[in-house]
Order: sequence, then C-alpha cells, then structure tokens
Amino acid sequence: MNGGNTRQLKISRELQRDLAEIIRRKGMAFFGGAMVSVMDVDISPDLSVAKVYVSVFPSGKAAAVMSSIEENLKAIRGELGHEVGKQLRIVPELIFVLDTTLDYAEHIDDLLKKG
Repeated sequence: MNGGNTRQLKISRELQRDLAEIIRRKGMAFFGGAMVSVMDVDISPDLSVAKVYVSVFPSGKAAAVMSSIEENLKAIRGELGHEVGKQLRIVPELIFVLDTTLDYAEHIDDLLKKG
C-alpha cells in the first residue's frame, strides 16, 4: 500500500484504474484465458516509477501472464500515456509484480479447514 502524500495516492489510484481498463480491453484471451486484476499501484515520490501489483486467476497461469505483460510492456505503457497524458508530464516506468496475497489467503483458509 502506498504511504506517500495525497498527490502520490491520487495518481496511484488513477494509474490503477487506467491500467485495469487497459488490461480489461486486452481481454482474457490475450492472457491465455486467465483473469488479470490490478490490485494496487505504488508510485515513487518523483512519479517516475510505478510498481503495479497484479493478481492472476487461476494462479497456475501466472508465469505465462507475467511473461505476456513483460513482452507487451512498451505497448501497455504507450496506452497508459494516452490515458494520463493530460495529467502527467511523464508516463512512469512500469514494473509489474505478481500479487500472491489471494493465494496466501486461500492457503490459510485451507489450513484452517483442515485444523
């Protein structure tokens, strides 16, 4: 979660919405039938780097999805530039990180059911 100032938080939320929309437009077929969700975005204080946390369902397709995102990073950043061009002078560098909190929660849930 972003611990920055109000401007950072506002921009993080805007980037999260815009990236979620870009990924939604690409569709599940683009990601091999996996559902991809943008869980959070942390942006650096100088607004030049954004760490994008994505969740993939089913988690077995996570490696393929992350690979696809990396291969298309330039195009995704370009689309983001069209979305935020009016608000930001520079489009931040995007670093995509797999968010495994849902898998962890499911694992804990399974352990609790067994216990």
